[in-house]
Amino acid sequence: MTSVATPAVTALPFAEEREVSGAPAISLADIAKAHGVRFLLATFVDMTGKPCAKLVPVEAAGELENGAMGFAGFAAGLMGQKPQDPDLIAVPDLDSFTPVPFIKEGLAIIHCDPHVNGSPWPYAPRVILKNTLARLADKGMQAKVGAEVEYFLVKKNDDGTLSTADASDDSPRPCYDARGVTRMYDHLTSISEAMNGLGWGNYANDHEDAAGQFEQNFNYADALTTADRVVTLRYILNILAEQRGMTATFMPKPFTDRTGTGLHFHLSLWSGAEPLFPAAGSRADGKGNNDDGRGLGISGLAYSFIAGILDHAPALQAFLAPTVNSYKRTGATTSSSGATWSPRKASFGGNDRTHMIRVPDNKRIELRSGDGSANPYLAIATAISAGLDGMEKAADPGAPSGPGESRPDAHQLPATLLHAVEALRQDPVILASLSGDPEIGKYYADAKEEEFLSWHNQVSDWEIRTYLTSI
Repeated sequence: MTSVATPAVTALPFAEEREVSGAPAISLADIAKAHGVRFLLATFVDMTGKPCAKLVPVEAAGELENGAMGFAGFAAGLMGQKPQDPDLIAVPDLDSFTPVPFIKEGLAIIHCDPHVNGSPWPYAPRVILKNTLARLADKGMQAKVGAEVEYFLVKKNDDGTLSTADASDDSPRPCYDARGVTRMYDHLTSISEAMNGLGWGNYANDHEDAAGQFEQNFNYADALTTADRVVTLRYILNILAEQRGMTATFMPKPFTDRTGTGLHFHLSLWSGAEPLFPAAGSRADGKGNNDDGRGLGISGLAYSFIAGILDHAPALQAFLAPTVNSYKRTGATTSSSGATWSPRKASFGGNDRTHMIRVPDNKRIELRSGDGSANPYLAIATAISAGLDGMEKAADPGAPSGPGESRPDAHQLPATLLHAVEALRQDPVILASLSGDPEIGKYYADAKEEEFLSWHNQVSDWEIRTYLTSI
């Protein structure tokens, strides 16, 4: 639960280093060799967020950079392809080069944009986000994003049930527990050192609200960089936890009686070095004042951005909460700690974590309805698209709601994944927010409906207990 987002302080990307220094173009092979990298994990994610990769020796880095690495898109996952379609070609983004020697000595990750027949593939999540950011750029704006990555550390028992990896971590209210953090010291510090070694600026490592749940925060950055880092961090957490005999899971609700796992995004818009969310004349310390007439110290543009997200909230949940399990989190009425930290209505307010949109200061908003299963590229892209729609319409969200309150006309968030899919199908703006093509939105909606029905067709233990002898 982040209360303060710290500014990004990172090294220049490789492209900017070359531009500043005036040096000749540097190849992927040169970058890899300069960092002692012997193998490259050429990575992209499908629409579910699953990381897909090929392990490429540095001797073949030129082939990767020149578009010679093909993937069978249908086999890779939810990528808008059929078995007969041409290969997805992984085109590496050199600015995303990330050495990960703490995983394997000599290994680096590089994020790629899938192309088909020489063009960026519009179904690819990273391409979708880049297309959305291009729309922003056309308006002279950029998005900066911070992400709060929560996860559970668990072990799978012989009978298939889950238990907390730390058997002593069993308190009903363990949030910020110093003892729980200390028992997981080796794991948490290895992740922290990894992030700081990469220049991400890890600034807090918390025990979260549920037994076995943690959060490790890093500085905000531009939207694409943050999305890449969420994907990379999930990979790092998975592998390092596995090396210690644990499973790091981002499943939204692995335990019925515990708080679920969120993925909260802190969003802001900028014009160059100028933040666009503070109201004119609002205080430089970020605490806001009453200049906007509503007490939050934010600009009319920021209010319209908020209004767009609230207006499209039900459809957005198909991307922010994209699994069947997601709605066990948002539908929970309580947890062992006494709170779910998960909004049920599309409300906004000040520094209040019960709202879908929290405004902790006048420079950013926090979008709190996403969970650990969200694909960061799609979640950020669709949220920005919704905000853009609000800005283009000069929409007004009205007055902020008070603590724990919501407006009577606030949208109820979907009760299940199927409800979210139906909301998506009925929202032309969000349906067309994936690379500007509503057919891609329909493809995604169909896949998520199929996911829901696949779950629905399974007979559960609850049904046996409830119906076996009920008549």
